[in-house]
Amino acid sequence: MINRLDLRGRSLSARELVEALPRAEVRVEDAAERVAPIIAAVRSRGADELRDLAERFDGVRPHHLRVPAAAFESALAGLDPLVREAIEETISRVRTVHRAQRPQGFVVDLAPGAQVRQRWVPVGRVGLYVPGGLAVYPSSVIMNVVAAQEAGVPSLAVASPPQRENDGLPHPTILAACALLGVDEVYAVGGAQAVAMFAYGARGTEEQDGATLCEPVNVVTGPGNVYVAAAKRLVRGVVGIDAEAGTTEIAILADSTAHPDHVAADLISQAEHDPAAASVLVTSSVELAGAVEARLKDRAEGTWHSDRVLQALAGPQSAIVLVDSVEQGIEVVDAYGAEHLEIQTADAAAVAERISNAGAIFVGAYSPVALGDYMAGSNHVLPTGGCAHFASGLGVHSFVKAVQVVEYTEQALGQISSKIVAFANAEDLPAHGEAVQVRF
Repeated sequence: MINRLDLRGRSLSARELVEALPRAEVRVEDAAERVAPIIAAVRSRGADELRDLAERFDGVRPHHLRVPAAAFESALAGLDPLVREAIEETISRVRTVHRAQRPQGFVVDLAPGAQVRQRWVPVGRVGLYVPGGLAVYPSSVIMNVVAAQEAGVPSLAVASPPQRENDGLPHPTILAACALLGVDEVYAVGGAQAVAMFAYGARGTEEQDGATLCEPVNVVTGPGNVYVAAAKRLVRGVVGIDAEAGTTEIAILADSTAHPDHVAADLISQAEHDPAAASVLVTSSVELAGAVEARLKDRAEGTWHSDRVLQALAGPQSAIVLVDSVEQGIEVVDAYGAEHLEIQTADAAAVAERISNAGAIFVGAYSPVALGDYMAGSNHVLPTGGCAHFASGLGVHSFVKAVQVVEYTEQALGQISSKIVAFANAEDLPAHGEAVQVRF
């Protein structure tokens, strides 16, 4: 059902601990070898290649790669009223949180007439990827779009895989979510090819495409599988990216106070995403570990996507990790750097404050990851595969850049001119100093 890893009584270095912890066997480095030719082909062949790849990977050849306006109207008209209400509530909560994320500029006066200002400027255009293979993610539309809108980005484009059941267009619920958010530039393009299209643009090849199907963007964001993550790595530098958000993962740090049904249900909730999804329990309680194992079996076999869940739980990326104490557990989850980390221990809030490496932390028995996936108000596009050691989840900060503005008067520059000259000469760059001296 799920592997066990016993770290009790072991003293491991940071490197040894990272190597011991469960991870998916397919790594971004491996996927990049398969993705590189796709990126090159999209760049050279444009819409023709996008249609060929859709036929190859999605089983449908889209007539319209850019979604026509009528499809949004139809999708919104057919949306279940309860689903619409849930989408609108999520938009409201996510918008409230992300509005508070807007960074503030500042002005520093270093001396009379010597001023440095910083202002935050949104990027001009973003490409937002919404996966749509094994599941449908209108929630990811919201997470991407709202963050970009609250950052003030003037041009937004969304891409999501074409669906055979929807005449080669993205899923109707995806289109309805876009309509509710006021986004009308949406492409029926999935996977690594969507990242390539955003990074380099794509020329049209059929009448309905126009001469240019899609203009290039400045930043690409959004979750996806390991191939999407690999594509983002390969185009980084051509465009900005949020993080290499690959297949989902959950880690739960729990002690004997945790409820085994809660823990098992939460592990399964993320395993439901993908057979390669990672579900990891770190616990100091052997009793809890045993109880969770028993519940996993019952719950996994009875859930709708049982085959997918069972495969994910039995994979090398999932495990129950036994530790001596919550203290050791903190070290383990910090080394793991989970996309989603639940804290189900006594004094969970205090334990959460000691965690440095996680995409998002969910505190206590009533803050499950499923809450964050939808209506917590936080963003569910988060770094995976250990990238939480250096990357943040998606937010307003993903779509803005800091611009520094320097303004000195003649007197202010004159006061430090000799020091600048000295510094320039010390670096053997005398023309730098001369550029100051010439003004006096």
